[in-house]
Amino acid sequence: MKHIDIVELFNNKNYVNKKVTVCGWARTTRDSKNMAFMEINDGTSLKHLQIVMDKTIIDNIYQFKLGCSVKVDGTLVESLVMKDSVEVNAEKITLLGDCPPDYPLQKKRTTLEFLRGIPHLRLRTNTFNAVFRVRSVVSWAIHEFFQNRNFVYVHTPIITASDCEGAGEMFRVTTHDYDAKFDSEEEYYNNDFFGQKAGLSVSCQLEGEVAAMAMGKIYTFGPSFRAEHSNTPRHAAEFWHIEPEIAFAELPDLLEIAEALIKHIVNTVLTKCASEIEFFDRFMEKGLIDKLKNVVNNEFGVIDYIKAIELLQQSGQKFQFPVAWGKDIQTEHEKYLTEVIFKKPIFVINYPKTIKSFYMKQNDDGKTVAATDLLVPGVGEIIGGSERETDMDKLLQAMKEKNLNACEYEHYLSLRKFGSVPHSGFGLGLERMIMYITGMSNIRDVILFPRTVGDIK
Repeated sequence: MKHIDIVELFNNKNYVNKKVTVCGWARTTRDSKNMAFMEINDGTSLKHLQIVMDKTIIDNIYQFKLGCSVKVDGTLVESLVMKDSVEVNAEKITLLGDCPPDYPLQKKRTTLEFLRGIPHLRLRTNTFNAVFRVRSVVSWAIHEFFQNRNFVYVHTPIITASDCEGAGEMFRVTTHDYDAKFDSEEEYYNNDFFGQKAGLSVSCQLEGEVAAMAMGKIYTFGPSFRAEHSNTPRHAAEFWHIEPEIAFAELPDLLEIAEALIKHIVNTVLTKCASEIEFFDRFMEKGLIDKLKNVVNNEFGVIDYIKAIELLQQSGQKFQFPVAWGKDIQTEHEKYLTEVIFKKPIFVINYPKTIKSFYMKQNDDGKTVAATDLLVPGVGEIIGGSERETDMDKLLQAMKEKNLNACEYEHYLSLRKFGSVPHSGFGLGLERMIMYITGMSNIRDVILFPRTVGDIK
């Protein structure tokens, strides 16, 4: 059906005083004695387009109810009420899809919690219209960043036989019927589709390292799955993950690339989604624009894990979780570091090896690894990464300490035999990045259909 995107009508003055055809969903309707008005939106713009209906021209205006879809033919004119805006004087309106009175998107009901119960309709609200347009631009900016720096985009398996994180929180993949019975676990998996235990990938890193050892610089961008019973505003069972792996790179190189990526994403969104960010600044997080500009215009902080622990212990702040060397930095600690002490994003580096994954390069002190987490105000960790261990003996010992079966990592270990090089990588959670940029406080509100504990609507 031939029509013009609404965003084009707002951005291109050449359409003014010309015949146009637009389509969209009715977002507001109001009536007066001789005229009626309807605002429509087709998803291409946060701003709605007003349709002016002369009752002597448009028959049966009462069929155009909130939520219905329409095609409008008319003339685009300068708005008589809104400065620097346009509207359409309708000459013909075709009802494409009717909408009954029980349409759930009523003003009195549209809390974020209520909208999570109707994920199939919530994108028609201003908030989610803006969220998912920002998500699109963020995704585009990520590809742009890596493509402009000679990274190769690779696609890694979603189904895997190895647990990258070593935490065992994987979704199992099977073709067995629910009542299948076997004498042992070994027999169960031997008779499954792959002939062994398989699950959904929690990370593309292991396969990404394989690609980096030939292509030099690669990145992956796809879904990851974690069967973690964390019913918090920051956790989802299915989320999108950006994972670069870089050959001939040590930890300082990794920090430089990670900071440049975050700044590129934020700067792109500020440029391409100005209306959306203004909306979020007004309704979701006061001061959001200033916060994002601060990210772009200032260097990120870098602090050793041990120093971060000391600052938290000396703060006098009462935390729910104890602060001590050898313990992970919890969300409340991350927020205190970024929001109270540094007031900007910071890299925490050199974590104790006991709380980090087996593949991270061990430092000379024998107690820490060359790992980093990027912490940002309001969200906490959005990037986790490290230099990778290249010493075969140290890697095997770390796997033994984590109770991992080396036979399941044969290809990964072989990389240390055949021309190994210093290399590093990190993972950026797409949803957490979007939460940071938009001020949305719950991960469920930045995913189209969130998958969380007990919920798969």
